[in-house]
Amino acid sequence: MRLRPNLHDLYVGRVVLVTVLLTWAVLVGLDAVMALSGEIGDLGKGNYTFGHAVAGVLYTLPRRAYVMFPTAAVIGSLMGLGQLAASSELTALRALGLSRRRLSISVAVALALLTGLMVFSGETLGPWGQQQSDRLKTSARFGDVALDRYYGLWAREGNTFLYAQSGEERDDGGKKWLQLRDVKLYELADDGRLASIAHVMTADHMEGYWLLKNVRRTTFHERSVSQQQIAGERWESELDTAVLSSSMTRARNLPTRELGQNIDYRKRNGLDAREYEDLYWGRWFYPLNVLALCLAAIPFAFGSLRSGGMGKRLFLGIVFAVGFWALQTMFVRLASAFHLDFRLAYVLPSIVLLLASGLMFRRRSS
Repeated sequence: MRLRPNLHDLYVGRVVLVTVLLTWAVLVGLDAVMALSGEIGDLGKGNYTFGHAVAGVLYTLPRRAYVMFPTAAVIGSLMGLGQLAASSELTALRALGLSRRRLSISVAVALALLTGLMVFSGETLGPWGQQQSDRLKTSARFGDVALDRYYGLWAREGNTFLYAQSGEERDDGGKKWLQLRDVKLYELADDGRLASIAHVMTADHMEGYWLLKNVRRTTFHERSVSQQQIAGERWESELDTAVLSSSMTRARNLPTRELGQNIDYRKRNGLDAREYEDLYWGRWFYPLNVLALCLAAIPFAFGSLRSGGMGKRLFLGIVFAVGFWALQTMFVRLASAFHLDFRLAYVLPSIVLLLASGLMFRRRSS
């Protein structure tokens, strides 16, 4: 079998790409309209207007496109191949000598191009757009000079546990730094006893250290307790500010590199990293999941879609997308509950789907 694409390969790939893109546009558009309707309740808070809401939703379109692409790919593939089957064009292509395997490869190559673009967008445009959307909303609602505002952060370094009620990335004439507010530092002794609690008004990260302002420290001795008030104090710490900032951002909005940094940081400090591992390996297996989902739907194009209308194809596409999502969600939750490897949880549904597709493909070929 020649791997060099011919006119028939390009034709099949073009039909599939067009239907996938149309389906994709509809799904992303519906998702954006629903998101915009959810912002209506916040109109009038501070300087937040309908224009801010529209701009905020537009910034999130790359992330929404990334999330919706697997569903759009399987529905669009079924509708495109169903269109070719209903018009007997697949039968004509078979008569010209194109095998079912060759037609499947044409579809897979076309979808692989879009999948590659989505992987790139999910690592660049998606997180960037979400950050811009969050900054726009924060600035309009609160009128603060901060770039971002976050709430509730726990971190650990050695025997010291840090809790910050809020934090923000500040910008003063091009100089940016991370500032934490209403901070509590819990220091444990080597035997596990609470040694001291320090309540800090603000903690500003400088180059290589933290500047603590308005510190009230309570120290617990064996038979007594003492308090100390300090206007300013330097805290030598190796806490990674990039990890802290991303920890205060919703994990699903982080690129893969920052997810990996958070996993390493949490494991080094004995913290739960399962949420980040789930998202991290989900990103890596994203291309495999998309292609497995679409390849599993291809056998239907050689039989059951020939006599079916648009409604049948749409129904089958939704069943495939929802069924695969439910199966993968079940495996991932089981992996999280029983502390199994998330890589296994993500690859098993794809293997099951591809095996079932292979059996159906052989039956329709026989």
